[in-house]
Amino acid sequence: MIIYSKNSTVNNAAFGKIQLPIKMVIENESDLLSKKGGIRDWLFNVEKSNKFGETIVTQNEFGIFKYAAEGSGAESDTVSETQNKFIEHVQFMKEFVVTAEMVEDCNYGLAIDAKRRAENFARAYYKTMNRLCEVALMNATADGCLFGGAEIDLTTADKLPLFSNAHVWGGGSGTRGTQSNYFWGDIFSTGAEGSRSFSTETFEESLAALSVKLRNMKDENGDVLGYTADTIILPGNNAKIEQMVKKICGSEGSLGNGYNDINLHYGNWNIIVLPNWRPDDNRLMIMSSEANKNLSGNMFFNRIPLTVSNWVDNHTGNYYWNGRCRFGIGFGSYKHIILAVDSPVAVGTSTQL
Repeated sequence: MIIYSKNSTVNNAAFGKIQLPIKMVIENESDLLSKKGGIRDWLFNVEKSNKFGETIVTQNEFGIFKYAAEGSGAESDTVSETQNKFIEHVQFMKEFVVTAEMVEDCNYGLAIDAKRRAENFARAYYKTMNRLCEVALMNATADGCLFGGAEIDLTTADKLPLFSNAHVWGGGSGTRGTQSNYFWGDIFSTGAEGSRSFSTETFEESLAALSVKLRNMKDENGDVLGYTADTIILPGNNAKIEQMVKKICGSEGSLGNGYNDINLHYGNWNIIVLPNWRPDDNRLMIMSSEANKNLSGNMFFNRIPLTVSNWVDNHTGNYYWNGRCRFGIGFGSYKHIILAVDSPVAVGTSTQL
């Protein structure tokens, strides 16, 4: 809870009578911010929900059409559930107070300051959603994480963390297998541990190799999905990697040589930086936005949008504003995204590239 009082070190003057205007500003600012996007809108599928939670069902696909002789019937085929993922909505709340004395001893000059605080309250709501999406991706080598005191489930439909080398495809009466979306190797640099050097050629090759890994992800029947990676997700604390990735993806020619080779990555990637992703090592994610949408990959469900209420406390005379919201986040699939770590030695539950 945030309390603004007359004696607070951040408030040297009084507020006007702003109870209703503050609520209106908060709600209006919320409407405006909803159109501006952010990490949630760039990397997650945003859906509305009117239930306690949402279940994402993984099914096998129809096989290919089979030859049928003249006059004969078609071969019967079925679609069956193989796995499912339940995403439960979580409630988040925030409240702030303006003391009665502050309202009574107001100066008109601080009406703008009151408006600014109300706008910041609405921005905090959108910051919460974007930060939750960011934290979920950053920590998705684990089963779960804590965010704002809430436990967030980071597993997919196969009950493994989003990033794992033991993901399961298939099930039911059909065949089964495993595949990885978590890799280690020479991603940005080459050389032994402790003496590695960055190389644009190495990154061009590894980016191509990772793209093929994502394209060759299998569906529940074991058939190759064939999605094209088009999004690179970078940490926010490594300027050298960010510069190299942007140069490679934005240059028509291949960097670092004099042969005028074409750059196969030019114009094919969207680059998104997660400001609060600050790993100790060098890593990145690649994603197919089409696969993310079609396979229900990164999911964000809006159950209750920001709802603001305000009242005067009968015991103290203080003015209260309360914001409440509910939403759910989770991963319905792992086949749309890959995590890669630059390392000469095995990393966690990952596979060598």
